[in-house]
Amino acid sequence: MSKDTRIPRRKSDHLRISLERDVSSGISTGLEEWAFIHDAVPELDLRNIDIRQQFLGHELKAPILISSMTGGTEEAALINRILAEVAQAKGLAMAIGSQRAAIEDRKLQYTYDIARKAAPDIALFANLGAVQLNYGYGPQQCLRAIEMIDADALILHFNCLQEALNPEGDVDFHNLLPKIEEICHRIPVPVIAKEVGWGISSNAAQRLFNAGVAAIDVAGAGGTSWSQVEMHRCSNKHQARLAASFIDWGIPTSKAILEVRNALPDIPLIASGGLRSGIEIAKCIALGADLGGIAGPLLKAAVESPQRVADEIDLIIAQIRICLFATGSNDIKALQASKVQKI
Repeated sequence: MSKDTRIPRRKSDHLRISLERDVSSGISTGLEEWAFIHDAVPELDLRNIDIRQQFLGHELKAPILISSMTGGTEEAALINRILAEVAQAKGLAMAIGSQRAAIEDRKLQYTYDIARKAAPDIALFANLGAVQLNYGYGPQQCLRAIEMIDADALILHFNCLQEALNPEGDVDFHNLLPKIEEICHRIPVPVIAKEVGWGISSNAAQRLFNAGVAAIDVAGAGGTSWSQVEMHRCSNKHQARLAASFIDWGIPTSKAILEVRNALPDIPLIASGGLRSGIEIAKCIALGADLGGIAGPLLKAAVESPQRVADEIDLIIAQIRICLFATGSNDIKALQASKVQKI
């Protein structure tokens, strides 16, 4: 497979813009419309609250996924190492950024496999763009991505709007479901379907589930908007205006959780998209998610120091634990028994 030299440049641009510019969605996650039902008499000891969670056969010490962020550049390798070390220390799951750069240039593999070297015991998820199945990718490339990091699952991410707003974008999304079905049947690990920040509807989730996907990450609107990232990348004024016009696009994270959980009551479900705290992760769990995925705050912490990432995770874990305590929930399953109400 020939190298695409544009990919590392895109990766570098995405990382720089995400750190330096305001790339927030114009709509909120909707989580502010939900409040926990406070229990003044929880009949619990905070020290005994159990926040462990099972996900795809792995036991996590907390219901947290360090979401897909980066890879393909030297700076990305450092960030992935720091995030993986914290995931290992705290017993969390982690997903890495799209591995297309390393599939097309093996010299970049170190920017991804450093995560497994730093975290030999965690649930670690590989990542490729689903649309690449229409651009020459198949089971072989998926297996390479999995083997590259000894992955426990493969994320196929869906980013049709981002590709449409990128002048260099891969926009042929037709007839993907049969190809996804083939991947689900031919690789040795579960497939997770993930949006990148515009949400997955109940209809899309059902079609993905029918194709064999084992879990879904709704990745709703309310956090980073990749239309705004692409806007900042554009040198062409018309293209920048086009990207900017989609700032309000997407399904809010809270709505996506409720829709997908209602359509697929038993599917393992990750909530991500604009989550900033353990309180928001706990709300997502109460709405029906199994894990909360967090990215932006950890990316900003990782460029400061490993200790900043550890401190941020400790705060998030403490917030989740206290949410359980103050709602009378002794474990994650109890929190999922409708402990929130619409304001």
